[in-house]
Amino acid sequence: MAFSGEDGQTEDYLFKIVLIGDSAVGKSNLLARFARDEFYPNSKSTIGVEFQTQKMDINGKEVKAQIWDTAGQERFRAVTSAYYRGAVGALLVYDISRRQTFDSVGRWLNELHTHSDMNVVTILVGNKSDLKDAREVTVAEAKALAEAQGLFFMETSALDSSNVISAFRTVVEEIHRILSRKVMASQELKKQDPISIVQDNV
Repeated sequence: MAFSGEDGQTEDYLFKIVLIGDSAVGKSNLLARFARDEFYPNSKSTIGVEFQTQKMDINGKEVKAQIWDTAGQERFRAVTSAYYRGAVGALLVYDISRRQTFDSVGRWLNELHTHSDMNVVTILVGNKSDLKDAREVTVAEAKALAEAQGLFFMETSALDSSNVISAFRTVVEEIHRILSRKVMASQELKKQDPISIVQDNV
């Protein structure tokens, strides 16, 4: 992740974002829809680590989101610490038509917090919102869980594209907001340093 101070150069950010959640909730299709506007109806479990880098414009700055897919390891409960290392954002995905995938959210949160910074910006994503007739998880209960855990929340459909871009953008915008605030704070400290040195010498 690189940024320049006050020399007028364009800031360049690279944010690692991980997709987590049970197998077959649609993580790979969310990534395919977001990165390539594609959908694979007969999508098989991901094999091998996959990540896509997507450029986004956030408040006039170019941001690169490097989005990692779990590579199917979640089937074996073997998502490694290396997968989470350096992540600053996460999409925790469940399938609104499969209650057990929602019940696993707590376990995934624990794993995320065990292997990465507690401050990872996380959005709870209820995918397959197009399967309204098969819904097993209500919007209200998912919202309540998200609020209790301090997460953003959104329902998406990789099939019809609903809210897919918004879900990723919500995470990236929040990461950028937090980072920008930290950069501004550090620049303020640098400005204050010479003043305090002069005062100390008086």
